[in-house]
Amino acid sequence: MNGAAFVVKCLAELEVDTIFGYPGGAIMPFYDALLDAPFQHILVRHEQGAALAADGYARATGKVGVCVATSGPGATNLMTGLANAFLDSVPVVAITGQVPTSVLGTDAFQEVDVLGMSLPIVKHSFLVRKPEDLKWMIPQAFQLATTGRPGPVLIDIPKDVCTSPMAIPAMTNLSTPEVTQPDPSAIQRARELLRKARKPLVYGGGGIALARAVEEFRAFVHQMNLPAVATLKGLGCLPADDSQFLGMLGMHGLKAANHAVQECDLLIVVGARFDDRATGKLAEFAPHAKVIHLDIDPAEIGKLRHAHVSLLGDMRDILPQLAMPLDIQPWRDHCFANKSNHPWNYQPPIKGIYAPRLLRQLSQQMPPETIVTCDVGQHQMWVAQHYLVQHPSRHLSSGGLGTMGYGLPAAIGAQLGRMDVPVVAVTGDGSILMNIQELATIARYQLPIKILLLDNQCLGLVRQWQELFFEKRFSSIDLSDNPDFLALAAAFGIPGISIRHPHEEAEALQKIAQTKGPLLVHVQIDPKENVWPLVPPGAANHEMLEETHL
Repeated sequence: MNGAAFVVKCLAELEVDTIFGYPGGAIMPFYDALLDAPFQHILVRHEQGAALAADGYARATGKVGVCVATSGPGATNLMTGLANAFLDSVPVVAITGQVPTSVLGTDAFQEVDVLGMSLPIVKHSFLVRKPEDLKWMIPQAFQLATTGRPGPVLIDIPKDVCTSPMAIPAMTNLSTPEVTQPDPSAIQRARELLRKARKPLVYGGGGIALARAVEEFRAFVHQMNLPAVATLKGLGCLPADDSQFLGMLGMHGLKAANHAVQECDLLIVVGARFDDRATGKLAEFAPHAKVIHLDIDPAEIGKLRHAHVSLLGDMRDILPQLAMPLDIQPWRDHCFANKSNHPWNYQPPIKGIYAPRLLRQLSQQMPPETIVTCDVGQHQMWVAQHYLVQHPSRHLSSGGLGTMGYGLPAAIGAQLGRMDVPVVAVTGDGSILMNIQELATIARYQLPIKILLLDNQCLGLVRQWQELFFEKRFSSIDLSDNPDFLALAAAFGIPGISIRHPHEEAEALQKIAQTKGPLLVHVQIDPKENVWPLVPPGAANHEMLEETHL
């Protein structure tokens, strides 16, 4: 057995069932070994697509996503996807080919210092020097990707390591790292803060799903009857239609959510990191609140906001220990009245298709287990605000990096990981062209992905900011020369329809729900429509800009 065959053997023993990649010179021995692999390899059409598909696969399944590329440009093309996974704490293992060890450091053809380049955007990078190291590097890469705060890990394998013969060793069995548990006195201090609070609020983030603590989180919120808000990545930890959920907070958060944060006297932060898009002006974020912070990563505790009590460890164990009856009925009534007093107007005075209404109707039309992937831009925020997300693993969105081009490959990864559920990619005309080549991947594997393309013929979110904060000096946002998206989809063998009038919405949604194979629904919307509310840069969350028709 050579090194490449051993890598395949290890991946099979780690129960990998799908990997995403693109071949090339330095990684060719691995692709030769793949012919005998018991798992499937998905040929994407760009290495960035491989990394983002692995990301989507991991988020949808809870397993490690695996992507593969060759040396040089193949490896560098993975970097955006790895950065995306790093900032959103997604378990991904990337395997890259490298030039032979004999020419490392000589500027050989397609040689790049992938290990050095990747260090800031992965949990760990390995450069394999001899085949025998693979027996512990590969299982350790998977363990690092999944334990503690999850994230991407890279294994860079020189070509001669792949081709060198080796004895067939057993893969090293690694012991499971112990999870730090909070001091019992910290639990008691947290319970004391809860007991004294009159306006407690739960602030849930993406760490809840990463900890597989959704059920424990829901039980905690419901048992204590607490109002709750969520970050973009925390959406679905409480179902969007849960009576205790006030909505997403932050820059495009809902009014009831942002005002509750600003008024609360205790913030129970569960798996969130006080990201600037959630907090607005940090110095004025939850100004009256003490903070209880639950997280697995000690680096996040106290990084941006002092925690009066920090609870470091597995939140599945911590949350049940905090539950107790609270006497906060006036606060509950106030929060839920705010929520009911600010309903969204889904029939605004516009002539064309209103994207928030369409997305709300889509969520009501599709089964609750449907996975929605988003690109980045106005449509991403409309999905977050108006799609009724039922579980965080069903809402895949690029949070920390804000990666345009994420939606299509993420949908591919999600669909291949969950062939039993519908997958809808919501995208914009700017974003879809970032990775449009992956339509070929959808067509090749006949993936039944539905693509909802909101086309406003501009870079909508950039245009909105230029309108509001740059004196309407519009620069490089015009996309009026977009291709004919239906013809483009047809060239890949994917059928499509186009709509522009409200009376066409129902039929389009019906097609999305009933079409068996892939489908592109092209929706023409007004380029002047903005996302509301909006917290201006440098402002506190309660200083939201709103439009009159809301």
